[in-house]
Amino acid sequence: MEKDLTFLEKGCGDLGISLSEEQKEKFLSYYDFLTEKNKVMNLTAITEFEEVVIKHFLDSISCVKAVDFSKTGSMIDVGTGAGFPGIPLKIMFPDLSVCLLDSLQKRVTFLDGAIALLKLSDIHAVHFRAEEAARNPEYREKFDLCVSRAVSNLSTLSEYCLPFVKTGGFFISFKSGKIKEELENAGNAVHLLGGKIEKTETFFLPGTDIERTLVVIRKVRPTSGKYPRKAGTPLKEPLK
Repeated sequence: MEKDLTFLEKGCGDLGISLSEEQKEKFLSYYDFLTEKNKVMNLTAITEFEEVVIKHFLDSISCVKAVDFSKTGSMIDVGTGAGFPGIPLKIMFPDLSVCLLDSLQKRVTFLDGAIALLKLSDIHAVHFRAEEAARNPEYREKFDLCVSRAVSNLSTLSEYCLPFVKTGGFFISFKSGKIKEELENAGNAVHLLGGKIEKTETFFLPGTDIERTLVVIRKVRPTSGKYPRKAGTPLKEPLK
């Protein structure tokens, strides 16, 4: 069945970016690979084409509302799962150097297959818990940008993600629903980790009534060597 990319094109247009024919082909191939592999492993509950376009592709690309990718050299996607938002952002911004981090080896194997199929360069997937990778000198404070669509509270996510970011760089957390209380509760944790909540961008995904908030945290100083704490602790005992 012919898959109509009009919605993706219009959504990207609403976000101020255009799609090339090559990028369209990559998104179609990614969709086909994702839904085929999803039959044998749990990658996503969303499989219908238009839903994937909106809730995975456009949602990932919406990061442009908070980030100037022309000034972003390197990015790590923490808890990337099936590659969101990292792979759509790499398709849209081919010059971006991308690291996809996930704690499940089978997902990393899927990501390796997707990267090869889409012929993407300067992108790799790694199998790590965030707490372990963030203590590895190869990854600690090495990235201009860290992104995460993971579902944990902002205090926990900040402990996972801010250690990866260079001073002067950014951590962007994708959130939905009301987040005022979560922002207030995370303020001290973000400060302890060397960050500062700079702004939030709240909007509806193009052509939908799905509300999304991007929390933009700037890294203002190096993260103390105390963080992140040992594996499992940031989730069980979020910083206050």
